[in-house]
Amino acid sequence: MSSSPRIRTLLAPVGVIATVAAIAFSAPSFGAADPAKNTVTATFKQMNVPVDGTFNKVNATVQFDPANLAASKAQLDVDVASFDLGSADYNAEVAGKDWFDAKDFPHATFVSTSIKPAANGSFAVSGTLTIRGKSSAVVVPVQYHKNGTSQVFDGTLPVKRLQYGIGQGDWKDTSIVADDVQLKFHIVSNGH
Repeated sequence: MSSSPRIRTLLAPVGVIATVAAIAFSAPSFGAADPAKNTVTATFKQMNVPVDGTFNKVNATVQFDPANLAASKAQLDVDVASFDLGSADYNAEVAGKDWFDAKDFPHATFVSTSIKPAANGSFAVSGTLTIRGKSSAVVVPVQYHKNGTSQVFDGTLPVKRLQYGIGQGDWKDTSIVADDVQLKFHIVSNGH
């Protein structure tokens, strides 16, 4: 496997985890997000070329009421082995010890601690993001709107992959795979 695809595969999981955190922040109210309508992508640079990967298994439980943010909360659980770079070989490498280490750390999680109004009608969702057993406090900017009876949440969370131990050994070299990862999410919840 060439270094570029290998790197691409390894970075993708970092984006997926961050995206999961973002999803948890913006998860729909009154229950679980609709997995068939949700999209999460991780964008990173490999040898200065943008690469996108998709995370396919995300479970979110959310209670969101824009009129009662104090009672709103979100919890997200991501199966890191479900990260997809478009190749079975890449996906297997990213799930391995040097990247997500899915065997020892099968899930990335986000648990909100508060949701507050932010600029331009957005919301700032604070909480704890845990990837590979490493936790940090994050704030996710989320755009929210209603679409019929559904609640829709969009946003991007920038993360540093090395902060979570994503990319061990030679993969710590940020000239090959950048440390910066953008986690982009689109979450749709059926309202009640």
